Amino acid sequence: MFLSADASEAEVIKSKTTHSHLHHKGGEVGSGKLALDSKYLHSVIQAVKESKEILILGPGSAKLELIKRAHHHDGQIAEKIVGVETVDHPSDKEILAYARKFFYKVDQML
Repeated sequence: MFLSADASEAEVIKSKTTHSHLHHKGGEVGSGKLALDSKYLHSVIQAVKESKEILILGPGSAKLELIKRAHHHDGQIAEKIVGVETVDHPSDKEILAYARKFFYKVDQML
C-alpha cells in the first residue's frame, strides 16, 4: 500500500506458487513448513523500490524474511525500511490507519 499526505493506493502481489498444507511428522528431517517463494519476495521488493520510507507489517515471520531478502539483495531498499510491526491480519483500512499514525510519529521525530 502506498500513501502520501493526501492519498493512498493499494497493489496486490500474488505468489505464483500453490500453497499446500504441510504436516510435520515425528522422526522426519525438516520443519514441515513450506519455504517462502523467493520470486514473490523479489516482486514485493520491486513494487516498493520507489518508496521513500517503508513500513512492513503483518502477522507471522514473513516480514523478517522480506527484510533479510532486502538486506541480501538490495541494500538501498533495506535502508528505506523505517519500521516493522506485527499486526494480526489487518484489513486495508486498518493498514492505512496504522501507517498514517506510524508515519506521523516518524515525521514528528525528524
